[in-house]
Amino acid sequence: MSTAKLDQLKIDREEEKKRSRVGLYSGITLFVLVLAAGAYWYAPGASSTIYVQLASAREVSAESTATVLNASGYVTARRQATVSSEMTGKVTEVLIEEGMKVEKGQVLARLDGANLAASYQLAAAQRDAAETSLQETTALLKEAQASLERVSNLVDRGLASAAELDSARAKAEALAAQAARRRADIEVAEKNLLVWSERLEDTVIRAPFAGVVVAKNAQPGEMISPISAGGGFTRTGIGTVVDMESLEIEIDVNEAYINRVTAGQRVLATLDAYPDWQIPCYVIAIIPTADRQRATVEVRVGFDNLDPRVLPDMGVKVAFQESRDQVQAARRIGIPAAAVSRDNGRDIVFVVQDGRAERRAVSIVEYGELEVILASGITVGERVVIDQSEPLSDGAAVREQAQR
Repeated sequence: MSTAKLDQLKIDREEEKKRSRVGLYSGITLFVLVLAAGAYWYAPGASSTIYVQLASAREVSAESTATVLNASGYVTARRQATVSSEMTGKVTEVLIEEGMKVEKGQVLARLDGANLAASYQLAAAQRDAAETSLQETTALLKEAQASLERVSNLVDRGLASAAELDSARAKAEALAAQAARRRADIEVAEKNLLVWSERLEDTVIRAPFAGVVVAKNAQPGEMISPISAGGGFTRTGIGTVVDMESLEIEIDVNEAYINRVTAGQRVLATLDAYPDWQIPCYVIAIIPTADRQRATVEVRVGFDNLDPRVLPDMGVKVAFQESRDQVQAARRIGIPAAAVSRDNGRDIVFVVQDGRAERRAVSIVEYGELEVILASGITVGERVVIDQSEPLSDGAAVREQAQR
């Protein structure tokens, strides 16, 4: 065999070493890639992307202010009166019923005024007699004055004595004095007649103001008096009239919380009879005194608009709202209630930043069925997770999914 052919049968040790090194490097590279993939897969927050639905945090308007104090009270009428008479008498007629609307000055009832009518007629007769006496005296006075003038002329002519002149003058002066007294008698008689007229008018009981009758307290035949007669059967009033335009709410606020209430502050009232009806109100005034026994301060609350459903003495619950200064001092953020969850006794939300979920603790000041109001934790415009395909953790990769 030739030398050339023998050289071809030799094993090339260098080529074999090169192939071995290439295979070793490839195996190491594959192993490193497998380790990196496993590390990425099992590393926190590096798992597969979680699909979420997002909503933006918004600033709550001034109309959506928070409640700073809850209290309860009653609807009261600023103007109401139990109408009575100015004298004691027997009721002869009652012209009212419960629920009746009355106008100012309308006749509600009448008392027996027969004796007063007789006294009034007597006073009128006395006045007429005094006027007649004055007419008689005036006629005599005119005659006396004419006689005095004639006697005076006769004295001037020397046909009458001075004594006759003095007598005529005295008679005229006496009749003039009588005429003045008669005029005074007429004035007295007219004042006396006015007194009896007013007393007779007192037998007619009228409404002091326009309103609604809420109670009828007397019947014809009963006695009525402005003064209570203990142990007797005398009534002290015909009925009670309420001015429905003067309805307001009276609330006793614990003095420890009165610093949360200011004049003009907005209030939401809810009648016990209509629990689903919120009535816009406002603080009229804070009465500047405290009840020592109950440690409370009275607050008057007025209605923005009165409604026929609001009745005196109804129970009512009120929620004092934040004042304008408080609203400006503390911005409120609104987010959907679905974005909030509880973790270790704290309220939390997940905010999405650069494709990652960030866990945030928040402070809630007002809970709602669809929305909650936050005092801190997030800012306006940040996007919070309201629904997710898998449970979230801080730092998890997320991708927004269109809401269904």
